[in-house]
Amino acid sequence: MRELEDIRKDITSVDKQMTELFEKRMHLASEVAEYKKAHGLPIFDATREAKVLECVSSNVKDGSLGQYAVKFFQNLMEVSKELQKTLYK
Repeated sequence: MRELEDIRKDITSVDKQMTELFEKRMHLASEVAEYKKAHGLPIFDATREAKVLECVSSNVKDGSLGQYAVKFFQNLMEVSKELQKTLYK
């Protein structure tokens, strides 16, 4: 069994990577908002969200984590929509 501090060090490293990816994703969400605004499209796209969640579910290698991955991405998409709403005005 690994030591708690070693595990936490790895979590910190993963969190840093996730933060970098989060920023990239939010910048892309900003581009999506610009496109939707320019083309008069609504921010919420139920079909797209369903496809994203389906993809997430099928990409999870550890099946016991599938529902948590889907919840994580649902929350991420909510944050993305909040950002897009602020940019859509």
